Amino acid sequence: MTVSVLVVDDEPDLEVLFRQQFRRELRAQRFVMDFAGSAAQALNRISDTGEQTLILILSDVNMPGMNGLEMLPELRARRPDVPVIMITAYGDAETRKTALERGAQALLTKPIDFGQVRQAIEARLEQHAC
Repeated sequence: MTVSVLVVDDEPDLEVLFRQQFRRELRAQRFVMDFAGSAAQALNRISDTGEQTLILILSDVNMPGMNGLEMLPELRARRPDVPVIMITAYGDAETRKTALERGAQALLTKPIDFGQVRQAIEARLEQHAC
């Protein structure tokens, strides 16, 4: 069974950045990274993970259409077993409060601290292995 991390962001450059940051882990097949360019795509992907076990969702807050904060309650309702970490360029107190109230495990600000992302993924991989 393959484990996966879903990254939700409308900026296509982010996929390249994530793949570069986690290239060793991806090459070693420790997990796979799936990408969704919108909230609608993300909601479809979490419903149909096939042979993959979804262990973590990383989502941008600001996206066209349904934004990440609007999507968050739906993600939590459909997949309460999967932690969600929100990512934003605007880490103000109100955004943080809203994200946490709606079920986010954490809120990270851009530029993304990939050390924090790596720690979150490693923690989920350890939990999944048990």
